[in-house]
Amino acid sequence: MTHWVALLPAMWYVVAERRAMKLPRRTVLQFAGGAAVGSVCSRSATAQTYPTRAITLIISFTAGGSADAVGRIVAEGMRRSLGRPIIIENITGAEGSIGTGRAAHARPDGYTIDLGNISTHVLNGALYSLQYDLLTDFAPISALVTFPYILFGRQTVPATVFVELLAWLKSNPHRASIGFSTVGGRLLSVSLKQETGTQFAIVPYRGGAAALQDLVAGQIDLVFYPPDGLSLLRAGSIKAYAVTSDRRLSIAPELPTAGEVGLPALSFSNWQGLFAPHGTPKDIIDRLNRAAMDALDDPAIRARFDNLGFEIFPPARRTPEALRAMVKADAEKWWPIIQRAGLGAP
Repeated sequence: MTHWVALLPAMWYVVAERRAMKLPRRTVLQFAGGAAVGSVCSRSATAQTYPTRAITLIISFTAGGSADAVGRIVAEGMRRSLGRPIIIENITGAEGSIGTGRAAHARPDGYTIDLGNISTHVLNGALYSLQYDLLTDFAPISALVTFPYILFGRQTVPATVFVELLAWLKSNPHRASIGFSTVGGRLLSVSLKQETGTQFAIVPYRGGAAALQDLVAGQIDLVFYPPDGLSLLRAGSIKAYAVTSDRRLSIAPELPTAGEVGLPALSFSNWQGLFAPHGTPKDIIDRLNRAAMDALDDPAIRARFDNLGFEIFPPARRTPEALRAMVKADAEKWWPIIQRAGLGAP
């Protein structure tokens, strides 16, 4: 409908000319039809030449954290496929909802995309009164990686294994602290409290990297953080007590799962994926999806994610349709859980 409205001035001009020149009616329709075809061809040509300039990737957390690492690794791989640079823009705040909102309201032309995760594109919808709809205001591009969290502790916590940590928390109510930067981390922290009957402070951070730095410095006692924090464990800077996956990590088989330490309710996995604003043309979404697929199939990139403890989604789960279905399924699962947990916006 919109395209025909745009053609009305041209058609009106031709009708007037027809009256003056007595052109056959068929000529008028051929002219209008040709204009419509030209419009469609123009849009198709734009999609075929995309991209013609740099693309901005919004990451809703601080540089140096897990989300930032995933975004930069994938962006480098996609740059080779797209032939254009991808500029990282870290926009932090409100557990990722500020940067995500910026992406939702960006022009849907393929030049602004968003690195989202289960917190920014699912859990925040149950916590915040957002100025955008997580289920309808984004065009999914591709799921990237999935990973659990690990419960890390500062090096000087007087506990080596989880049962000792639990005893220490119970004997020191209200004295310990745990950091978080996403709704997922906060949900795990609240669940730890509720499931163990312990009391400790839950401290918000603008990014996971800052929380991890404070853990190393001894400013907080605990943090739920992705497996890339294991490098600090290997260096002897922090301790680790359990992993929130259903099975032990291949890169840290010594760590028990949450179920093995008696806390199956803390079983939780995060994921990272790429999104564009709603209304981005399908041809452009498909082009970005192919670039993401190419990046994740690169052996060097796969090795980097393996070393971080991140699992790349299989190809069938990297389609835009599969990512949309995953967001919807996670919302149906986690929104009621968050509401029952009584979480409130900070």
